[in-house]
Amino acid sequence: MRLLASVLMFACSIAFAAGTPTMPHPSAQPALRFIESNGIRMRIAEMGSGPLVIFVHGWPESWYSWRHQLPAIAAAGYRVVAPDMRGYGQTDKPAAVEDYDIQHVTGDLVGILDALGEKQAILVGHDWGAIVTWHAMLLHPDRFTALVAMSVPYNGRGAVSLVEGLRRSLGDNFFYILYFQEPGAAEQEFDADPRGILSRLYLSPGSPREAPQITDPKRAAGGWIPRLGAPKGLPSWLTQADLDYYVNEFTAAGFRGGINYYRNFQRNWDITPQLANAKVTQPVLFLAGEKDTVIRGASAEALTNGMKNAVPGLTKVMLMPDTGHWIQQERPEETNAAILAFLASLKK
Repeated sequence: MRLLASVLMFACSIAFAAGTPTMPHPSAQPALRFIESNGIRMRIAEMGSGPLVIFVHGWPESWYSWRHQLPAIAAAGYRVVAPDMRGYGQTDKPAAVEDYDIQHVTGDLVGILDALGEKQAILVGHDWGAIVTWHAMLLHPDRFTALVAMSVPYNGRGAVSLVEGLRRSLGDNFFYILYFQEPGAAEQEFDADPRGILSRLYLSPGSPREAPQITDPKRAAGGWIPRLGAPKGLPSWLTQADLDYYVNEFTAAGFRGGINYYRNFQRNWDITPQLANAKVTQPVLFLAGEKDTVIRGASAEALTNGMKNAVPGLTKVMLMPDTGHWIQQERPEETNAAILAFLASLKK
């Protein structure tokens, strides 16, 4: 049940188009281009030179989630790359649900290395990007040398799959991961109102909201957007132009690709029995907001104890005070400093 306990905490989780926002440092914007990786066409944001660091976004996000990190890490002497992951943005969106399983999405990261002519890379992953990068460390340890994981810890392979555990514990109550298992349901809701879902998710823990329209806990009462109170304004870390960029990306791409990652929880468990006793031995830094609902109030000590058996390479757990789920956007300077300190430690 370790994986269930870990992911149950996961409660929220080639030119700029006209009218999209500029980067924080206009003189140092990444180049956006396309590569072939693992049989699909991927859009990547890229800048800098030096050791390769790949930034892997979560749901519902894009390469743009790393807009504050790319210039800062590149300026410190690294080659940084942030892809639109499979199913997102301008990257290809295969039709089959199983094309989003953990073998495919970690293979995409290996394919990025191959396309760039690199043998190895350091990974940084947030939200679903953390799940993907944890598994990339386990499935491809010869290609990935270190990891900064954000928001979602790794406690090892559970005795049952996450979805099976959720169904046993929640029954007919609404929970977004179970909602996402229903073919077509979530993407139909979100595609009809991208701004509605994104504006309700991209908030800080204390952001003021309207009262939710649905309070009945049963799934039959409705979908997810009405259960999330509408925001009364944008959080300080998100501009209107930022939100518009995300909305435009999902309006064009749709939500199905990202939701398909969730539809592979059972398949991922079924196809990775070899990970039952596997351990992440490469150096790992874990970052999260102290108020991130994913960690459910856990202390740094509790998170360390939870991960130490499966992640002997864990070097540090850092929790940022008064910070929620979107840590690299909410606290960009602190996040950059933590990443750079970790990268510097790898050279010693």
